[in-house]
Amino acid sequence: MSRTKVPTIILLFAAGAVGAAFLESALAASGRPILIPPFTLPAALVAIGIIIVLLALPIRRKVKGTRTTPIDPFYATRVAMLAKASSISGAFLFGGGAGVIIYLTTRSAPPAAGSIGMAIGTTVGAGILLAAGLIAEHMCTIPPVKGDDETGTDHEPEPLKP
Repeated sequence: MSRTKVPTIILLFAAGAVGAAFLESALAASGRPILIPPFTLPAALVAIGIIIVLLALPIRRKVKGTRTTPIDPFYATRVAMLAKASSISGAFLFGGGAGVIIYLTTRSAPPAAGSIGMAIGTTVGAGILLAAGLIAEHMCTIPPVKGDDETGTDHEPEPLKP
């Protein structure tokens, strides 16, 4: 599994921002109420980010050599995939929150303070989830083996030893 790359994050951010702004505009144009993120969403995103980093800590300790007990390879794989999913979804939700903020601030009628606050909270929470996912991805990375060339064709990296 490769780590999440910057162009992917930028693309997902842009897709989320454009999609959210377009959805809000379409809802308003059709006479329906616009979607405002609930107040529990930022707290949930931050909690998920914290949990992901905490799940990646034992793997990081084993990689650095400070942990002597073995790590289940299935656990490490699940945490790495969860970190990747969190960084991807965090980037998309970060863009979505930014799109809602853009829509709310560019309307001719001023929005309620609560709706702007919820959109800002969601954007901040999604940014924290994105950062936590990227940090957890880094924590789950095994360093290259000495003598490995840049293409990785020299030989496979050593697996974590029990």
